[in-house]
Amino acid sequence: METKKTAVIILSWNALPLLEEYLPTVVQSIPPEEADILLADNGSTDGSADFARSLGVEVISLEQNFGFAEGYNRAIKGLWDSGRRYPYTLLLNNDVRVQGHWLEPLVWQLDQNPATVAVQPAILSDRDHNLFEYAGAMGGYLDLLGYPFCRGRIFGTIEPFQTDGKPTYRIYPTPVFWVTGACMLIRTEAYIAAGGFDASFFAHQEEIDLAWRLHRKGFSMAVVPSSVVYHLGGGTLSSCNPHKTFLNFRNNLLMLRKNLPSGYGIRSLTLIVRFFLDFVAALSFLPHRNGPKEALAVAKAWRANLKTRVPRTKEDEEGKRQAYGKLYPHSLLVRYHLFGEKTYSRLKP
Repeated sequence: METKKTAVIILSWNALPLLEEYLPTVVQSIPPEEADILLADNGSTDGSADFARSLGVEVISLEQNFGFAEGYNRAIKGLWDSGRRYPYTLLLNNDVRVQGHWLEPLVWQLDQNPATVAVQPAILSDRDHNLFEYAGAMGGYLDLLGYPFCRGRIFGTIEPFQTDGKPTYRIYPTPVFWVTGACMLIRTEAYIAAGGFDASFFAHQEEIDLAWRLHRKGFSMAVVPSSVVYHLGGGTLSSCNPHKTFLNFRNNLLMLRKNLPSGYGIRSLTLIVRFFLDFVAALSFLPHRNGPKEALAVAKAWRANLKTRVPRTKEDEEGKRQAYGKLYPHSLLVRYHLFGEKTYSRLKP
């Protein structure tokens, strides 16, 4: 049987209500000849696999909950090793609503641009279809201290997709530093060659780490706003969950240690500055509900990083320097809090 160009893989763990709401939109929007739809089931016990099969969706059964990173790694590499070598793989969250011809513009962008390794659509909120969604919006960027942001979302400031009936941002393909794992179309061979997601991340910011590693290899990424999907968000861990805080801080620090160049003291200086900023962040959590647990999660994140060994090699210093040059060249915290630049269009270039 001939392998199709694209595999659409939805990773899920005990999320039957989400699958019942969102999976039918995926099945209805993709003609069978266009792509294969697969559910990578992370050892669910709630009937998720049976529901997916009832819609004609193939199920990849994983024996336990491997998390987002390793779950996708096992599903994608398992297909590749079995001889089903899809040129493109679409990673899709189980709480994403799709409609119309959303997949074709993404595939076309990769077809026409060999140096582009991954793309994403515009990600809007499924709670309000005129607001960008936190996890991805119109493509992601990273500042010099490792703070991620998006066109359409900086920290907690989320912009409308349209203002007075006109798009807030241009709707043609635009280069970005990272694309969201909520809906990412990537060249499968490049994903596997890069080692996929870092499984030690478990979940959160693994797509930014992967993007950084791919930039080190000379690839680029883009957002394709002619494709639009709607993401519920927060389906696994809520924003005020201490474990989510731990994963975000730990993974972000680990990503900096792995990908920053060591020359000119860049890595060491960045981590020193981040230590003080993260200390301030932990203090800022304290007055809020669940604050002490959130602050403790930041401390645990630093402790976990100090105990994690990151191999240091000189082999990829040039790639690291080139990728470092693609970061936003200012402090996002300073531009946002001191200069009031709370939207992407107002940021200092």
